[in-house]
Amino acid sequence: QRILRLAEMCRRLETEEEKVLPFYPSLLAEREQQDARRILVASPNEPLARAMQDYVALERFWQRFNKAKLEEKALERARAALANRNQHLRELLRQYLAGAAPSQKVPRDPPPL
Repeated sequence: QRILRLAEMCRRLETEEEKVLPFYPSLLAEREQQDARRILVASPNEPLARAMQDYVALERFWQRFNKAKLEEKALERARAALANRNQHLRELLRQYLAGAAPSQKVPRDPPPL
């Protein structure tokens, strides 16, 4: 019940795009979608199916939760890639600066003639 109340509260904070567009577009054909709707509307005969109807309201929660987890993983990978690129660029900069620095062996002033 607590999760459902929180989901309702969060619903108010959704953007228009989130309210209108589904998270996962269906890959089913039109006929398959109609069959699925017909099955969902029919009352279940099996005890497990009847028990699962209590959790139908959580489907949207789990979709959002999974989407957030996927985005989190994608951001972690992007951050790791950026950290690797940053390290590589720092190494290139260090090499450039080491090559551009005047050598200790070469005297600054030429010897007088």
